[in-house]
Amino acid sequence: MSGFSALSSAENHWATYMGAWFPGERVVYRGKDLFHELKHLSWMQLYLYGITGHVFTEKQAKLFEGMWALTTSYPDPRLWNNRIGSLAGTVRSTGTLALSAAIAASEADIYGGKPILGAFNFFIRAKGKCDQGIALRTIVEGELDKCRTISGYGRPIINRDERITPLLDLAKELNLADGPYTQLAFAVEEVLLQGRWRMRMNVAALAAGLAADQGISEREYYLIAAPCFTAGIIPCFLEANQRPEGTFLPLPCNRINYSGNPPRKWNPSES
Repeated sequence: MSGFSALSSAENHWATYMGAWFPGERVVYRGKDLFHELKHLSWMQLYLYGITGHVFTEKQAKLFEGMWALTTSYPDPRLWNNRIGSLAGTVRSTGTLALSAAIAASEADIYGGKPILGAFNFFIRAKGKCDQGIALRTIVEGELDKCRTISGYGRPIINRDERITPLLDLAKELNLADGPYTQLAFAVEEVLLQGRWRMRMNVAALAAGLAADQGISEREYYLIAAPCFTAGIIPCFLEANQRPEGTFLPLPCNRINYSGNPPRKWNPSES
């Protein structure tokens, strides 16, 4: 159904399988009673259930909580998305607007949402080829030939990621560190280190491997990761908001390397 038929059928009617609020009575959340059947879930478990329709264990929820707490919660205002939060704070915008703008900017191509998702996508494709009997080195070389890089490997500034050890330690504590996609993440690193590329794994690869081992899809992973930078953005907003207005990284005009047309003098007699 499309076009006019689709619009006509939806007029004053929206058939939802997600849920509904019955004022003064109950809330249905993906077919279950929120106040009775789902009241035992943590916020993260409920968030995961809302996205996937599956109830994840407490250990799985703690894995995702730790994944974002340890890997994307740096309250450093120099970071691209945190800087937006700080700029919003210094001009006295609201926290909600600051957070919304910063999260939107988190979907960056080089770092942020795109590499997080890219690593997940690569592992799904790579494991499928491995299961067909294709050598991992061949898969890695093919990916590099096509894309010139592999999401989740290599890192700007320094070829070492301090987040890998604490995240891996957490996954081991939860007994969630030995899945096939996590093993694949390390196997790819070995191929890259043994070859001429010398690229180490960054945390995006480890996080993607751990997430894929929980049985979620690429789109579900994208949605689960949507708020992952929140805990780093808000402190930056608060700090800038508490200081004198406009003082976050001000830039004087003489710092601007302008190469355009020279300034023009206004002559009132010519107007």
